Amino acid sequence: MMLSNWDRHRDIGILILRVGIGLMFVFHGWPKISGGVETWNKLGLAMQHLGLGFAPVFWGFLAAAAEFFGGMLIAAGLLTRLAAMALAFNMFVAVVLKFSTGAGLSGASHALEVGIVFLSLIFIGPGRYSVDWLCQNKDMPKLNQTR
Repeated sequence: MMLSNWDRHRDIGILILRVGIGLMFVFHGWPKISGGVETWNKLGLAMQHLGLGFAPVFWGFLAAAAEFFGGMLIAAGLLTRLAAMALAFNMFVAVVLKFSTGAGLSGASHALEVGIVFLSLIFIGPGRYSVDWLCQNKDMPKLNQTR
């Protein structure tokens, strides 16, 4: 099999990537979203490293919601690019936090790696097997349809 034949499976690869990373973020986001105000406050304190020391509960809730609901959206392929932007920003904050607290690259590597995945999804898009694709192409005529 020639490697060029693998291009026809690109959308399956994107589907596997989206569902896999999306469900992992649902899993990681659930304790944060269900943790309530105390958890949100702790998460939101990370924004101090970006110079935003006000409203940590608000920022923490947004971070938890981005992980949990953003993971769902990415897995479904719904509002994929928007969800990937929110999660890429979450990972940026996590990287800044890790470096600011002295954890270095070894401490920041996971957030950096996953952030790269989300940045890639912003540019790649959700692929053919997604709700986004269905919504964008619902009015397109079928290629084999005769008039």
